[in-house]
Amino acid sequence: MGDPAVYDPLEILTNKGNRQPTFLSPIWNPMAGAIGGFGAALFINWGFRKPVLAGIQKHILFTLIGGGAGYYLDNKRDEYLAKRDAVLRHYVELHPEDFPKTDRKKYADVLESWVPVR
Repeated sequence: MGDPAVYDPLEILTNKGNRQPTFLSPIWNPMAGAIGGFGAALFINWGFRKPVLAGIQKHILFTLIGGGAGYYLDNKRDEYLAKRDAVLRHYVELHPEDFPKTDRKKYADVLESWVPVR
């Protein structure tokens, strides 16, 4: 890492393995898809005026399909974000004059003092 008092645009776009994903990060989308699939099976049974938990095989199938869809969409999202970051990183490398390193500023330096008017 460089000087913590300086923003480097290229360093912001580069992940050198120092960012650790949270616990829920890899399982959030598949879990949400599985819950959505299970909820869809419940809703279908409710819509057809059946007992909501009737036909457990349908619930299992919809849960697996929803989890798989969530996993697939999570991977596609990661691919899209990686490609976007690569394009931005390449652009910054080609045009360094448009992205100078800047000093960090504190809010106290940027914001004006505020006095309440009563």
